[in-house]
Amino acid sequence: MDFDVMVMPGRWTEAAELARRAEQAGFTGMTFVDTGQTPWMCIAAAATAAPSLTFTTGIAVAFPMSPMIAAALAWELADNTNGRYRLGLGSQVKAHIERRYGAAFDPPGPRMRDYLLAVQDILAAFRGEKKLDHHSKHYEMTLLPKPFTPAMHPYGNIKVDISAVGPWMVQMAGQYADGIHVHPLHSMHYLQTRLIPDVQIGADKAGRSPSEVDLLIPVFVVPGDTPEERAFLTRRAREQIGFYGSTKNYAFQFTDLGFDGVSEALNIALKSGDMNALAGCITDEMLEHYAVVGRWDEIADQLVSRYGGLAERVVSYLTVEDIERNPENLGKWSAVARAVRDAKPAARR
Repeated sequence: MDFDVMVMPGRWTEAAELARRAEQAGFTGMTFVDTGQTPWMCIAAAATAAPSLTFTTGIAVAFPMSPMIAAALAWELADNTNGRYRLGLGSQVKAHIERRYGAAFDPPGPRMRDYLLAVQDILAAFRGEKKLDHHSKHYEMTLLPKPFTPAMHPYGNIKVDISAVGPWMVQMAGQYADGIHVHPLHSMHYLQTRLIPDVQIGADKAGRSPSEVDLLIPVFVVPGDTPEERAFLTRRAREQIGFYGSTKNYAFQFTDLGFDGVSEALNIALKSGDMNALAGCITDEMLEHYAVVGRWDEIADQLVSRYGGLAERVVSYLTVEDIERNPENLGKWSAVARAVRDAKPAARR
């Protein structure tokens, strides 16, 4: 099982230095988010500095960007990383797409399906497998003159993954995508009773095995030998779980486990700007479901036990924050990364 780190884009030199340290520590890759800065330039800088890591966008916001641009960026990154890049796409939420990007959002599911299929058709045209001839409700793409076709390279079979939470999007991903970026707010109950069965439904529609759909799973990993040592990351995990859980569409993540009313309380706390109240809503019992907490010498086993046979890649959400705050912990994270990476592979559950 691969063990990657989640990275917020920043300065290129910082991305390159972090990549060197992650590679030396034994991590297998870096997942760059698309927030206040696009991820592409930082990925290029990091990839140049760390030639063995795999890079992914987790996720790149799709709708404000033409499928042609997404495919062209993926093609260029795959070429320059010798195939160590996979394209992760997501829809974001309506307010951001319409009010921050000024782009069309509705209907997000069918639009994401058409976007994904358009990117796949473009990549097939780049590979010379067929003429570009994509027709869907949201995208018509039929023009690819030779002067505007990127140069051929041997790494054109680029995996295209999408973020998916609800049943429609997960089933669509199971039918068409190479992988799913699982939401950081998840429990094993969600994976086993909602996501995996929906992947199966989608895969059945495509006549393929669900094992062909990789699961890329961000995890709130909170290591430390004492509660005091874990205090900072515990607080950060509570804040992030609370932030994500305040979204009404994710309320089921709590109610499924009997934590009724939590999402509403989180939404009230977030709107009031009370981060203490937000974090305080996430109890120790909830942390057991939505994070992996333990001593340094047991955290790798916990990760393998929970996600082995499920995840293609586990992405540690809080590692970079901890290393920046406590540089002396890099060696401990290295031991965790190597233990997870070198664990005996488990059959897909």
